[in-house]
Formats: sequence, C-alpha cells, structure tokens
Amino acid sequence: MTSHPVEMFDYHAWAIQTLLGRIKELPSSVLQQEVNTSFSTIGEVFAHVYALDKCWLQVLSGTSMPQALEACLPLQQEILGYVVDEFAIAFRELAEEYRAWFRSQNDLEQSIVLDNPYAGTRSTRLSEIVIQAVNHGTYHRGNISTMLRQLGHASIMNDYSLYWYRQPARSHEVEESAK
Repeated sequence: MTSHPVEMFDYHAWAIQTLLGRIKELPSSVLQQEVNTSFSTIGEVFAHVYALDKCWLQVLSGTSMPQALEACLPLQQEILGYVVDEFAIAFRELAEEYRAWFRSQNDLEQSIVLDNPYAGTRSTRLSEIVIQAVNHGTYHRGNISTMLRQLGHASIMNDYSLYWYRQPARSHEVEESAK
C-alpha cells in the first residue's frame, strides 16, 4: 500500500504534467507573456516550483537547507526560457528522482533537524517535507491558473479529487466497496 506522502507526491507530479499539457495546447508564447502578478510569467512560476522541488529533494536526501537553496535557486534562472516540453521532461525526471528516493526510505515519519534560513531551526518529519513540496506546488498551480485567465485562456482542472478518478482503482478499495 502506498503511503500518504508518496500518494500526495504522485498527485503533485500528475497535476504539474496535467497543467503543462494544457499549456502545450496554447500558443507557445504563453509561457513568456507578461502578467501583473507576483511572478511576471508562467515560465517563471514553473521554474520556481522546479527549483524548490529540487531543493526539497536535496534536503530530504540529507543536504542542509542553506546548501540546498544555494545549489537550487540558480536553477530558476537557468530554466526560465524552457518551452513546455522542456519543463515537462525536467519535472518528469525530477519525479523519478523523488520516486527513487522514496524507494530508498524505510521510515518517512523519521525526523530531521531542518535549518530554514527564513524561519529558523526545527525538528521536521520527512513526510512533512514531502507534503510541503506538494502544497507549494498546489499554491503555484493556482497562480498559473489565474495567470492563464488573465491572458484570456482557460486553465484545466488539476484538483486532488480529480486525480483520484484518473487513477486505476486499487484492488483493496474495490474489494471494500463491494462488501
């Protein structure tokens, strides 16, 4: 049975690809069109989410948060000019890195000391860090949906509840519902 943090990460990976799939249907310029929000372009938002997802994976893998930020924040600038397919590949490859990390873990409820340069030091479970990455992505997918509407385009539904229905029913769920 898949653990809740792993399931939530799988949802995050699906939702990113779903949104990128929608953007691929639009004119290629949509990623770089200026919008008056906290990020100037949709491409900037995807670059930000990617860099922070990469950062959290490094933290999960044992790198200190200050070192992970130093290594990953420059990625935002490096991938700003990506086209949709390049973002899709980068996120897909990163999702595989997360899945490899999940397979190497015996206890996602294990605590580590997280030294967040913006918020301080605290003990945090690995599962909480995964959920943080997912929530961060959800927040910014909402930004992208708003930006698309400001640019005159519809977004696409990528809610967790839709994800449930896009996944094959797990055998234990089917058996339980048949009782």
